[in-house]
Amino acid sequence: MALRTIPIRQSGNRPNLFMGGDRELVMFSILIAATSIFAAMEIKTTLFGIALWIFALFALRLMAKHDPQLRHVYLRQLRYKNIIRPEARRLPSTRHTWKSSSNDYRDNNPHCCAGCVTAAHVVHATP
Repeated sequence: MALRTIPIRQSGNRPNLFMGGDRELVMFSILIAATSIFAAMEIKTTLFGIALWIFALFALRLMAKHDPQLRHVYLRQLRYKNIIRPEARRLPSTRHTWKSSSNDYRDNNPHCCAGCVTAAHVVHATP
């Protein structure tokens, strides 16, 4: 009996792009440019709005060419910023010195490691 194969259509996996950039960001840049053009109704602001839109479209196309899901990755990185710290830290290494005769250190020490299931031991932190 042969395994059933289901084709995955490319249209369901394609990124949601408009004019070569992320759809929401391109439409938002059009909105900002049009607002700046129609708010002041001057030649300077019209040129500024057109230049702003062309620059934004160029930057958004480069961003989408690099990674079409880059906006989503950046927004997720902002959510995880307080949870996952990007800096490297040197953690103190631990070495265990096992005591074979008594359990009193493990029973009386609240700083004993949580995974300890054997006889009592002493935990030394080395810098």
